[in-house]
Amino acid sequence: MVTLRSRYVFFPLILALAALTLYVLHFSIGPYARPTSEPVDGKPALKPHPLYKPPKPPQPPPIPEYFPLAASAASPADLPPVPTWNKPPTPHVPESTRLYIGFTRYWPLLQQVVVSYIAAGWPPADIYVVENTGTFDANKRGLLTPSNPFYMDYERLTKIFGVNVMTTPSLQSFAQLQNLYLSEAINNNLTHYFWGHMDIVAQTHEDATPYRSLYQVAVDTIRESFSPTYDQPRWAIRFFSYDWLALVNTRAYVEVGGWDSMISYYGTDCDMHSRLAMNGLTTPIADAGQIFDVGKSLPNLEVLFRRVKKGEKMVERQYEESDEKTVINVGKGGKIDVEDPRKPVGDLAHGASNSTSDVPVGSSEPVWTPEPNKKFFDTTEEDSIGSENWKQLQITLEAMAEEKRTDPYRNSWQLRQKGGQGEPFYYDAEGWEKALQMTIDTGMKIFEEKWGHRGCDTHQVGLKEGDQWRVEHDWYDS
Repeated sequence: MVTLRSRYVFFPLILALAALTLYVLHFSIGPYARPTSEPVDGKPALKPHPLYKPPKPPQPPPIPEYFPLAASAASPADLPPVPTWNKPPTPHVPESTRLYIGFTRYWPLLQQVVVSYIAAGWPPADIYVVENTGTFDANKRGLLTPSNPFYMDYERLTKIFGVNVMTTPSLQSFAQLQNLYLSEAINNNLTHYFWGHMDIVAQTHEDATPYRSLYQVAVDTIRESFSPTYDQPRWAIRFFSYDWLALVNTRAYVEVGGWDSMISYYGTDCDMHSRLAMNGLTTPIADAGQIFDVGKSLPNLEVLFRRVKKGEKMVERQYEESDEKTVINVGKGGKIDVEDPRKPVGDLAHGASNSTSDVPVGSSEPVWTPEPNKKFFDTTEEDSIGSENWKQLQITLEAMAEEKRTDPYRNSWQLRQKGGQGEPFYYDAEGWEKALQMTIDTGMKIFEEKWGHRGCDTHQVGLKEGDQWRVEHDWYDS
């Protein structure tokens, strides 16, 4: 006979055993069941986890030094001087010529584009490298090595080249980076600004007559674009070789609400430029020089400064100095007419020395020059404008551009560096690339959903401002 006291012990025991049985069954056959190597109900077994991928191949060798003179330089005075015919005006032109260049991966190409703009006459103080690596202050503190994809030589950029470096607070997408440029323009009361890609080489048309440096033509384009007589007053952006180099009208970009940061990479330019057209804004083309889209660096960047060994100078054209100043006239349609354009402007027209003099401002003492740099200066001289050497450089750059165009994956340069393990803010290079491609794909899908259309021709197919997110798909879903 079961007593009342026994019941109070027996029933809780039965309940505990039942609960334990249900728990075991749940984790044996339920959604949390551990993988097994045996087939279950005729279906293939789940993979054991974690199952690691094959080991990665050995890291590629460290990237070489593509600008030895910069590596040995102690100051900007140790760099080759800007060619006489490209030297920027002194004092600075009245217009702002701020140029933004975004950087995320592969230092050799960033160094190359910066050096090419400096050699083409762009004032270093007007160049703003926007470091968008997601590594915070690691480059500024010199904590990353050259094998790291996100490595950048902060000291060389700021102390030797003399350009500015802005570091984003976190990794930005392409669209977010564009909005950062726009925000900087708004906050600094800039009516306009330039921006460009980091994987290009900028070259002046040395064979052009009349001659103007790339920088001088860029300034002329600003003056033309804001002239009261310009025939496209509602311009939004001036394209120099599409957006490899571009001049932006701040007010026009604000008018359409900036870039859609939900469309992160590819497709966001289609969205932006379509909205410009839908709002009656134009995107006229301009030409300041030759812009080569490349995927690697020249072997030695000193070639961009157009110097040759003494005695090997090949005269093709003469560049004359004069005491007369260049006169710029704005004619019909805002077109720029330049009187005697071969003559340099500013202090150079009065025989002033170039900015890389070995005597700093306010000092009577010469600066010590490293031996490799001194030897370079002692054994070389400035080449002639438009010489055979310049023509050969253009052929080389075109071959580099063609190599990139025919590469099945045209941006393969982005995966050349795969090191950095153990360094601050390390991110696996291949994982980063895969995540980027997934983000790009998502952005393209957002673009298609936003307009109900696949392709860049949203304006051409009749879509208009206000149609965003209101149009059904114009394709058949499979």
